[in-house]
Amino acid sequence: MTMQVERGLNTRALSRGVVYIHSAPRALCPHVEWAAGRALGRAVNFDWREQPVLRGAQRTEYYWEGPRGTGAALASALRGWEHLRYEVTEDAGLGTDGGRWMHTPDLGVFYAQTDTAGNLVVPEDRIRFAMESAGSDAFELHRELRLALGQAWDDELEVFRHAGQDSPVVWLHKVG
Repeated sequence: MTMQVERGLNTRALSRGVVYIHSAPRALCPHVEWAAGRALGRAVNFDWREQPVLRGAQRTEYYWEGPRGTGAALASALRGWEHLRYEVTEDAGLGTDGGRWMHTPDLGVFYAQTDTAGNLVVPEDRIRFAMESAGSDAFELHRELRLALGQAWDDELEVFRHAGQDSPVVWLHKVG
């Protein structure tokens, strides 16, 4: 029994996800790697590529694996740089929610819970708030639901996402 308790204390659920840096000024790239590596607890080297949508900007994608909560740690580590556009995902696991963080210079950070299929989950209280705020105004309800879904962030990042469709993926660690 003691051995099981000790194993349980030492075992941390692993999660995985992706860091998408959609645009970063070239001079900021080493700092982004340092911040991500610090959040992951190990040095990382990103494969930076030109971001064709924004002159002088770089982009990268990086698959990570780490303990639950690593997505939040990565998003927090990247927060605060005003010229950085990024997304961080953390996959949902057995009995745990996933998450998605999006950041743009103009909008700041948006967070949403995700389900096992990667869909955003809008909590019941948020939907009720949207309904109460909108009253009988369908346009206001539409606006509130778009806000709850992070639509403004998706709209701003979409053009940057398409620029990376053919990029290679770098796995931090693959479990076989």
